[in-house]
Amino acid sequence: MKAFPAIKMIGGALIVLASLNAYAQSSDAAAPAAASAMSAKPSKADKAANRALGRKVRSTLSKTKGLSVANITVRARGGAVTLEGTVPEQPQVDLATQAAQGVAGVTSVKNALTIRPIGQ
Repeated sequence: MKAFPAIKMIGGALIVLASLNAYAQSSDAAAPAAASAMSAKPSKADKAANRALGRKVRSTLSKTKGLSVANITVRARGGAVTLEGTVPEQPQVDLATQAAQGVAGVTSVKNALTIRPIGQ
């Protein structure tokens, strides 16, 4: 008869452990789905749109008077454009930013251009 309360105690502990384990598994099962949704790779259409936007910005920069685009790299991702490279004078940094902002489809411009005088 003394074994009966011990069996009830062990059985209760097993039920609690099983329920905790089931709860942990159900919440862990949702985590990979959420993680894969957040780290989704851009589709081919997104990549093509980014390349097209980058070309439009580069074309606009090359047509801008007073701007040397020889050392400027344009990167676009989802409407956000990054300008990288060097220009010979400070006014060209501002000019490049303004020209890029005027392109249709550009939502933001990050200017990472540096000044490097010609011949250096």
